[in-house]
Amino acid sequence: MSEIKKCDSLQEVRNEIDIIDQELVDLISKRSRLIRQAAAFKNSVDEVKAEDRIDDIMQKVRKRAIKLNINPNMISELFKIMIDEMVETEISEFRNGGNF
Repeated sequence: MSEIKKCDSLQEVRNEIDIIDQELVDLISKRSRLIRQAAAFKNSVDEVKAEDRIDDIMQKVRKRAIKLNINPNMISELFKIMIDEMVETEISEFRNGGNF
């Protein structure tokens, strides 16, 4: 984890937050593109849903949140929304033959 810049004003803090927000969106976009690729390697909608994989991800992100002193419930909720949406995208890709 990188160091947080020591800011000298509220505007500087906001500018740093804006940069992080852009990076978060970029990372979510990368994750989404990989999820779309994954559909080509799956054999059924049940395999796309991969409940055991989702459980594993949720455990990992909760542990990471606790380690970083972030509310694990908030992180779980964010990931649940993201994963639910990405699973739906992956199901669509699977049904369309993985043409990402």
